[in-house]
Amino acid sequence: MLSRIADSLFWLNRYMERSDGLLRNIRTHYTLSLDKGLNDHLTWKPVLEIFTQHTSEEIDQLKDNNDQLLYHLLLDKDNANSLKMLILRARENARGVQDHITKEVWKQVNELYHLVNGLNPDHHLRGVETMETIDLLSRQCLLYNGVTDTTMPRGTGWNFMTIGRQIERCLMTIEISNKYFEMIDYNIEADNDILQWRPLLLSLSGYELHLKNYQSSNYNRNTLHQVLFNENFTRSVLYTLKRIDRDFNEITLYDNSTEVEALSKQFGRLISKLKYTDFDSLNKTTLQHFLGDSRKELSDFSRNLAKHFFSYT
Repeated sequence: MLSRIADSLFWLNRYMERSDGLLRNIRTHYTLSLDKGLNDHLTWKPVLEIFTQHTSEEIDQLKDNNDQLLYHLLLDKDNANSLKMLILRARENARGVQDHITKEVWKQVNELYHLVNGLNPDHHLRGVETMETIDLLSRQCLLYNGVTDTTMPRGTGWNFMTIGRQIERCLMTIEISNKYFEMIDYNIEADNDILQWRPLLLSLSGYELHLKNYQSSNYNRNTLHQVLFNENFTRSVLYTLKRIDRDFNEITLYDNSTEVEALSKQFGRLISKLKYTDFDSLNKTTLQHFLGDSRKELSDFSRNLAKHFFSYT
């Protein structure tokens, strides 16, 4: 497979996964913000810090203005991580590899692109239309995932798409989890209610799983275990790393180069750290470094993967 094709397939799924993550966060925070009494602790700050390049002062001005911040997160061309810009870049990558994706995948990306560009902020992001618009966009992203999974042939292109999706998903989980644990100063022994973690878990589509599988009232540690180590949770760090490992092994099965060997060792160190970390060793002192190091190591692996397979210099 040509490096430029692999590159486009990889980034097509990364941008679509980032779009899905953005919409999950927006839907969660917008819904919970409507119940001010119950969710006084809720703030848009984590979402704005992840998906914008605004300064602290700009975030403080935006965080209580739903109409304005929704525009910045969804439609602002000056925000590189707005939904409009993410879908634009996804479509550009899809357009360049139309011979390597199914017509259903291209159609879904194209329809989402036109849907986003047809939104009128004065109509679709005000009042009762807001929730309907967010739900519609979220369904379209879910539909993309379903169409991709059911129509794309399994092969090298699919492996690169899956690696792109799982890298983005893993980084998203680490980023947003770090923001929420930062709010409690990484003190996982503190006595926090489940309401502290509901926005995080809803943003990762893990709230229902949490209620069904974690019976103790130590919500801080339960949440930390779910987002990092729960292998049945499709957005946990360990689950996504294991998916990356599987597809990486498939694309490197017959590549015995020294570069691939170095990549394998680099990723092996990362996934082994997750597999063999003693959960009880994570505390107020070690957690911040653990999350930060994991994010850095995965980002470094992603860059080195791109250099080897996509001819980046």
